[in-house]
Amino acid sequence: MELLLNERKIKILEAIITDYIATAEPIGSRTIAKKYNLGISPATIRNEMSDLEELGLIEQPHTSAGRVPSDKGYRMYVDNMMHSRDLTDEEINFIKNAISFNVGQIDYLMQQTAKALSMLTNYTTIVTEPTGSSLKLKHIQLVPIDSKSVVAVMITDDKAVKNKVLTAETVPTPDILNALSLDINAVVSGRTTDEMSKEKISSVLNKYPLYSSLITDVFKAVISLLQNSKDVHMYTSGMRNLLGFPEFSNAEKAQNIFKALEEKDLLITLLGDEKNVDKIQILIGGENNMQELKDCSIVRANYKVGSSSVGRIGIIGPTRMNYTRTVSVLSSIIGKMNSIMANITDDGGFDE
Repeated sequence: MELLLNERKIKILEAIITDYIATAEPIGSRTIAKKYNLGISPATIRNEMSDLEELGLIEQPHTSAGRVPSDKGYRMYVDNMMHSRDLTDEEINFIKNAISFNVGQIDYLMQQTAKALSMLTNYTTIVTEPTGSSLKLKHIQLVPIDSKSVVAVMITDDKAVKNKVLTAETVPTPDILNALSLDINAVVSGRTTDEMSKEKISSVLNKYPLYSSLITDVFKAVISLLQNSKDVHMYTSGMRNLLGFPEFSNAEKAQNIFKALEEKDLLITLLGDEKNVDKIQILIGGENNMQELKDCSIVRANYKVGSSSVGRIGIIGPTRMNYTRTVSVLSSIIGKMNSIMANITDDGGFDE
């Protein structure tokens, strides 16, 4: 440990953190003596608490005789005292059922993952779609909607499915749309935008002169999808969960938090970079460098897709977050996501 604490101080600090996480109420020496059966008197506990306060691991709110953990105390707990926790069968089944259905739809998978995390932790959650530097289109299919509309169903090489509705003066017959889809696939499938031949694009336009406007819009949709692949698509859930915690009952504090949570670029930065894919990181209080979230902690991790594509997951809660449970849930989710993504990017299909 960075600070050398005797066993008695460790037990008292752990008792204070455990109790405060559960109750949000400062805890005093008499309460610790009654609830935690440490075999020492309240007077001895007070002396140890005084030492812990001098070390900066606990602090005394102005309105209470009890003590609460400091950010430094939480850091000591997370780094050196936190125990691992197995998920219950109910939690495991919830995760499996929540994020395994229709996993071929990347956006749906991200939404369900964010929702499952917020429901299991009761905190605010953020999940990003995987980003890659050289996204390619795997397949495109044109499907008629009505007499004036066609939907271009585009599947990228990481199996994300994107739909683009296009208008047309004249919608081709299903047979022509199928033929047109095949010809467009010959130009775009497996290629980045830089690798698409302008001559081949022109040949498709010349082959179907009646539908040149529609075909132009299809190619524009493909190029737009691939060029914007580096943009981070973010999904959130439980944005109002933080309001349920007493430490955020102050209207001004709550407003500042919501303002921060609406800043996409700041949240992306908060989730960290694409390194340490398999490592769960915990930022406590002011460690996140966002003044509006100085009373929050962030637990974050990345999930992996193939060799070059990475997505990010973050959980935002109060500093008195139940770190043990949150880390256990996130670890399970990451394992599930990695497994799903391995299957999605596998040419063998979507089977679990």
